[in-house]
Amino acid sequence: MIARRDFMIGAACCLASGAAYALKPRRRTTLMDGGKKLNEILPPKLEGWTSRDVSDLVAPETPDSLAARLYGETVGRIYHQQSTGDQVIMLMAHGDVESNELQLHRPEVCYPAFGFAIAENTPLTLALPNGVTVPCRRLIATSNERDETILYWTRLGEAFPTTVGEQRVERLRTAMHRFIPDGLLARFSVVGTDKAASLAIMERFVPNLVMHVAPKERKALIGTPRAASLMAIGA
Repeated sequence: MIARRDFMIGAACCLASGAAYALKPRRRTTLMDGGKKLNEILPPKLEGWTSRDVSDLVAPETPDSLAARLYGETVGRIYHQQSTGDQVIMLMAHGDVESNELQLHRPEVCYPAFGFAIAENTPLTLALPNGVTVPCRRLIATSNERDETILYWTRLGEAFPTTVGEQRVERLRTAMHRFIPDGLLARFSVVGTDKAASLAIMERFVPNLVMHVAPKERKALIGTPRAASLMAIGA
């Protein structure tokens, strides 16, 4: 005869298993239109700016590396403005699945892993045209070789978590709604010791880059509502 205690334990295990199955995400969503890739939608040239593709942007990628497992696609470029000599380093990474195993790799984690110290880490609101804003973070990373001012945001579906805690809550929320959103990391940085000047360069450059992406494809970078607001002004 099955003891009452064993029966209760077994029933609890069955309920837990059933709940886990019921909460398992069933549907994947993406803001990348028509199978497009980041490399196709990001302009290699802007007015007065040219770019070259680069690799080894802090986190070198090999077939077995963390970056390769995290992202379906990464695009690394250095944009150069000939008239001023300014350079902006860009890393964009997109993953079709954002889950416990495939988490967006935040710069405050990967930079220290490659010998940098994070001197500052603060929230920042990036202004785009028509009053559109993107919640970001600004980091100052320092090493024996160089200082970098970093501006970045993460997109999980339509959400823009600015902290690890927000990212975890959003992942749980989407799991409870039984869908798996795609994820994007957009990271920009300028090398130099003048933090204010470096940030100013990026606050001019990044909106310019976004506005040079085709209107229907901007949602992959900044989400559907923000992209729609930009389209409303014919930009």
